[in-house]
This record gives sequence, structure tokens and C-alpha cells, in this order.
Amino acid sequence: MYNSKSKPSMLPTGGGAALIDPSDALILLLDHQSGLFQTVKDIPVADLRRNVEMIARLATLLNIPVITTASEPAGTNGPLMPEIHELAPHAVYVPRKGEVNAWDNDDFVAQVRSTGRNTLIMAGVWTSVCVMFPALDARAAGYDVYAVLDASGDPSEMASRISLARFVQGGVKPTSTNALLSELHRTWARPEAAELGKLYGLVAPNYAAVAESYARAQQAAREAI
Repeated sequence: MYNSKSKPSMLPTGGGAALIDPSDALILLLDHQSGLFQTVKDIPVADLRRNVEMIARLATLLNIPVITTASEPAGTNGPLMPEIHELAPHAVYVPRKGEVNAWDNDDFVAQVRSTGRNTLIMAGVWTSVCVMFPALDARAAGYDVYAVLDASGDPSEMASRISLARFVQGGVKPTSTNALLSELHRTWARPEAAELGKLYGLVAPNYAAVAESYARAQQAAREAI
């Protein structure tokens, strides 16, 4: 119960305790495949791919492990988008044997467990299947799970809304690429700050324009001296 005599200075501030710890984070990029991209209707595919690319760059910059997988890449679902492994060359690909749910694949689960990390950041296509099923199973297995919704895609807005509701009901925390970037970034007082700043231009193109305007204004000020 709230005590009116409590001093505000005595109340805990959090200080990031409720946020993702990058040292405990593992990124799982699930079924970002060319055939499935063609069915996505709840987000422009160009935006979706750009957000996935940002996550791959972020993982490399902050040395966060990445696991990828694809369902039937030789079939109609198509190959995994190549940019992920190009931008995150440390990513580990785990092939599946036809399982729709990546968590049904023993090799995939073993690879997740081998990292020793307990905070799983997931994105994929479709959100309602390829992200939903392993996310719920991972939660049941005791992991802390985040779903990056704008780095994922569904066949309809209805499917997307249902996915969000089921995530919340199942204890999976929805987030966005911009929030993920900021949450892992945490402070500008770090050696990677300049490179992290460039990533904001990927998730928020208008921010790139702001940065360009600022840089030009700074240049003009220097030239005027």
C-alpha cells in the first residue's frame, strides 16, 4: 500500500533492471524466406527487410549471438534472405527436417541452449506461426522472450492483431526494432555510439534526415568562424 509519508528518494528507480541485458540476449531470426515474404500484408516488405537488416547489423556491432533457420528452403517458402548472414557473419544457421515450429527441432533447441543465454529476441515470417509457436514454447521452457513485430510479418492485419493478443496472453513481450535498438544501445557514452547512431536511420529514415541536417548545420557553423 502507498504510504503518503514515503520519501520519493527512497523509491527504486529501476536503472535498466527491467530492460534487456545485452550480455544475456540471443537473437533468433526465423524463416525470413523469399516465398513467405510475398504473402506478407501487414507491413511493407521493404520495411520488414530493412528492419531485419538493422537487427543483423546491431547483433554484429554488439557481439550478440544470432541463430537463423528456415522451413523447407528448397520448396515454395524459398531461401533465407541472404542479407542476414552477410551482415551478421557470426550467425549460426540450423537446418530443419520439415518442422513448422523451430522449437520442435532438437538441433535448434540444442543450439539455443548451448549459448547459455536466457533472453530470446525473436522475429520471423509468419509472425502468427514461425514466431508464435517457438516463442510460446520457449516461454514454457523458462526463457524470457521478446517478439520484434516490425521485423516480422503476417498475411493480414487480422492475423497480426491476433498474434499480438496471443503474445501478451502467453507472456511474450512485443517490441519494435527501434525500441530494441534503443534498449540495447542504452547510452551514447560508449565506443560504438557513432555506428549505433547510423542504425537509427535504418529503422527511422526521417531520423537520418535530421542527422544530415544537423551535420550540415555544424559544418556551416565551423565554416563561418
